[in-house]
Amino acid sequence: MKKFNSANLYLWAVFILLYFPIIYLVVYSFNAGDSMQGWQGFSWVHYQELFEDSHILVVFLDTLILALSSALIATIVGTMGALLITNQRKTIVKNVLLSLNNVLLVSPDVIIGASFLILFTMIGFSLGFVSVLLAHVAFSIPIVVLMVLPRLREIGSTLVPAAQDLGANGWQVLSRVILPVISPGIMAGFFMAFTYSLDDFAVTFFVTGNGFTTLAVEIYSRARQGVSLEINALSALMFAISLVLVLVYYVISSRPANRKIAKKADMLVPKEHG
Repeated sequence: MKKFNSANLYLWAVFILLYFPIIYLVVYSFNAGDSMQGWQGFSWVHYQELFEDSHILVVFLDTLILALSSALIATIVGTMGALLITNQRKTIVKNVLLSLNNVLLVSPDVIIGASFLILFTMIGFSLGFVSVLLAHVAFSIPIVVLMVLPRLREIGSTLVPAAQDLGANGWQVLSRVILPVISPGIMAGFFMAFTYSLDDFAVTFFVTGNGFTTLAVEIYSRARQGVSLEINALSALMFAISLVLVLVYYVISSRPANRKIAKKADMLVPKEHG
C-alpha cells in the first residue's frame, strides 16, 4: 500500500490556491452573460468586444514594444554585467557586485517604483514611455545577470585558455566560444525580462504618465470602474502569453550546454589540408 505523503498534499493545496482564481477568471471570460454571478452559456462575445476596442489594442501594442525594448536592452547590459562579475579577480569586488545585484532582485517593486518617481521628479524628467522603459530595464538587468552567471560558470577554467592557445584573439574567444556556450542563459534571461516587463504593475504605476499606459495599469483602472468580462478576456490572453513564455524559458534553460562546449575548441582548430 502506498504511503500517504503529506508533502504532496501540501503541494497540491498550494497549486490549487494559486491557480483556482486564474482558472475561474479564464472560464468566465467565455461566459455569455455580462457578470460572474452565474454561467449563462459558452460564448466568444467578450473576446470579440476586446478585439473591437481600439484603445486596448493600442495599449497592448505599446506594452509589447515596451517589453521587447526593455528586455533587449536589459539582456545586453545584463550579459555584459555577468561577464564583468565573472572576470573580476578580486573576491571582495565580486561579492560586492553580486550583493548589489541580489539587493535589486529582492527589493519590493513599490520601493523601486517610488525611488524612480522621486528621481525623475527631482531631475525634472517627464513621465511617459521613456521613464517606464528606464525603470523596466533597471529591474530586469539583475534577472538577466542571474540567468547568465550559471552558464558562465559551466565554461570552466580550461576552455578559454585552450582557445587562446589555438590562436584565438579576444573577440574570437567572446564571439565563437563564450557567447555560443552561454546563449541558452542569454535567451532565458531575455524571456524572463520580457515576461516581468509584460506583467509589471507596481513599478509602472509610479512612473507612467502623459497618456502612456500598459496593460497591467489599464486592467487595474478598468477594474476600479467595475469588473467587466472584457477584463477577464484580456487577463486570460495575458496569462496565456506569460505561460507560453515560461514554457519557452523552461525549454531553453533545459538545453544541455555540454555538446556546445565540446564543439568550441574544434571551431578554432585550423583544418589541415593534405
